[in-house]
Amino acid sequence: MSAPEQGPRTRIFLLDDHEIVRHGLRDLFESEPDLEVVGESGSAKEAERIIPALRPDVAVLDARLPDGSGIDVCRAIRSRDPAIRGLILTSYDDDEALFAAIMAGASGYVLKQIRSTDLVDAVRRVAAGQSLLDPAVTTRVLDRLRHADDAPSELAQLTEREREILELIAEGLTNRQIGERLYLAEKTVKNYVSSLLAKLGFERRTQAAVLAAKLLG
Repeated sequence: MSAPEQGPRTRIFLLDDHEIVRHGLRDLFESEPDLEVVGESGSAKEAERIIPALRPDVAVLDARLPDGSGIDVCRAIRSRDPAIRGLILTSYDDDEALFAAIMAGASGYVLKQIRSTDLVDAVRRVAAGQSLLDPAVTTRVLDRLRHADDAPSELAQLTEREREILELIAEGLTNRQIGERLYLAEKTVKNYVSSLLAKLGFERRTQAAVLAAKLLG
């Protein structure tokens, strides 16, 4: 994806505990006319506090940090502001971490070995609303939600369709987007969401998303 010729710049936040990595990423992104780094941190706790205030378009998050996880940061900030998109950047090709990233609502999961041009392209794609997650992996996560025998007791009471919709809520999708994905009317999706929230004893969909990430991530 080439740089847009016009329009506002994509706002980026960087989370990595290595200062030299953050400086390298900042230099990489700010060499592009359509990208702007609006903040950075080496601490998961600090990032969780300041990212919602800065409201970047994309948060590039290191998966493993001394005081936490970029995946947990992604889950926390998206529960507060779903418009912020998370791109997990990691040195580890870890299937369980990838599952957790999907459940936390991340839009992408890339290894640090990625070429700089591909990373810039990944940020642009995530900012444009695209997902960089492998559909096959997303399907495996969905399968974990669908199998009631393997599901935690909190989810066992949900129907197969409700568990399917819960997984998509955890991805950060709106009712309209879920309807488009599952070929359902938006009103039908709303009814399913109301039902699964009632069964789980929740009032807000973000509570359900956090529960799903905790139980299945």
